[in-house]
Amino acid sequence: MSNPIMIIGSGFAAYQLVKTLRRTDTDTPITVITADDGHDYNKPDLSHVFSKNQDAAALIRQTAEVFAQENGVTIMTDTRIKAIDSQAQTVTCQNDQVMGYAKLVLATGASAFVPPMTGSAVEHIVTLNSRVEFQAAQQELSQAEHVLIIGAGLIGTELAMDLASAGKTVSLVDPCDSVMATLLPDVVSAPLQKQLRKRGVKLQLSNSVQNLDKTEFGIEVTLESGEQFLVDSVISAAGLKPNVQLAQQAGLEVGKGIVVDRQLQTSQPNIYAIGDCAQIENKVLSYLQPTLLSANVLAKGLLNADQENAALKLASMLVKVKTPDLPIQLSGHTGESVYRWQVELDGDGITAKAFNVDDALVGFVVTQNHMKNAFPMLRELPALL
Repeated sequence: MSNPIMIIGSGFAAYQLVKTLRRTDTDTPITVITADDGHDYNKPDLSHVFSKNQDAAALIRQTAEVFAQENGVTIMTDTRIKAIDSQAQTVTCQNDQVMGYAKLVLATGASAFVPPMTGSAVEHIVTLNSRVEFQAAQQELSQAEHVLIIGAGLIGTELAMDLASAGKTVSLVDPCDSVMATLLPDVVSAPLQKQLRKRGVKLQLSNSVQNLDKTEFGIEVTLESGEQFLVDSVISAAGLKPNVQLAQQAGLEVGKGIVVDRQLQTSQPNIYAIGDCAQIENKVLSYLQPTLLSANVLAKGLLNADQENAALKLASMLVKVKTPDLPIQLSGHTGESVYRWQVELDGDGITAKAFNVDDALVGFVVTQNHMKNAFPMLRELPALL
C-alpha cells in the first residue's frame, strides 16, 4: 500500500482539507494524526458557550470515529508526533512508531499566549482555545462567580460579554486604553465599553496583571496599578502563538508561523502547512475564510490537479464580532496603519471608514443597523493576497 497524505492536527483546517480532498478523490489514502480526541466542532462557538449554557460535549458535530468513517480516512487520536524526517519522508510518534508519508500537511494550529506574571496561581490560568481546553475547565468555570479575563482583544471581549450575560461577575484587564484597541476606532470602542459596563463587566484598561496567588478564598489578583481583588477563575485571552516547534525541529523555515508560499508549500518538498500555524507573505490569518480557501488550493496541489493555477488569492474578508449587545462587523486595515477615519453616526449605528495616507479606503467598521453597509464597502477594499 502506498504511503498516505498525512495531516497532523484535527482542527478546522485539517478537517476542511479532508472534506475538500474527498470531494474530488475518494481513493488516495489519508491519515490524520491528532494529539486530542479528534472530534469535529465549530471553534467560534466557544465564544458563547456560557450564555447558551452549553458543555463541551454539546459542541461536538461529529465524533472522530464517525468523521473517519464518513470521509474514508484513518484518524489516530491521542497521538503526538515528536519528529519529522523530511529526507526519509517519515514521522515518528511519541511511542517511537515510525510512519511514512507521500505528502505531509502541518495543521498544528496555535496555542493561547499567557503573558508573563508571578504567583502561585499562574499554573491555574485557564485557556479556551479548543473544545478540549473548555472541557478541562468547564466545571471550574461553571462554579466560578467572579472571572478575570486577561486580554481585551476580539476573543477576550466576546468572552467577557458572554460570561456577564450568563450572570458571572467579570473583570477584563488589558494594557491598552480601550477594548479591541488594535481593531476598533475610539468611536466604536467607547459604546462597546458602555455596553460591557452595563452588563456589569469591570474594565481594567491601561493595566496589566502582575501577580496571581492562590488563597483559601480564591485567587488574589494584583494589578500593575497596585489594586488587589479576589476572583474564582482566570482566563488568558491575550492572543495566539502558532505551533511551530515540530516544523522548527524538522528544519523548516519559520517566522511568526510556518512560512509557506501561495501553494501552502513550506521550505521543504512535500511538506505543507495550513490554518493558524501557517504564515503566508508575512501574514498569519487566524480566521475561517482564509483557511477555507487555503484548503481548496492545497487540495489541488496535493492531488497534482491544476497545480499551476492553484495559488491562494484572498479578497478582504468580513469579521463578525460576537458581542450581541452591540453587533459589530469589520474588514481590512482598522488598526494603527489608518491615516484618518470618516465617521457616520446616528441612532441606527456607526459606520467608520478607514483611509490611508493616499486617501484610499483600506478598511471599515460598522455596528448595528449600519451593518447593511458592509458588503458594498467590502467590494471596494484591496485584496489581502
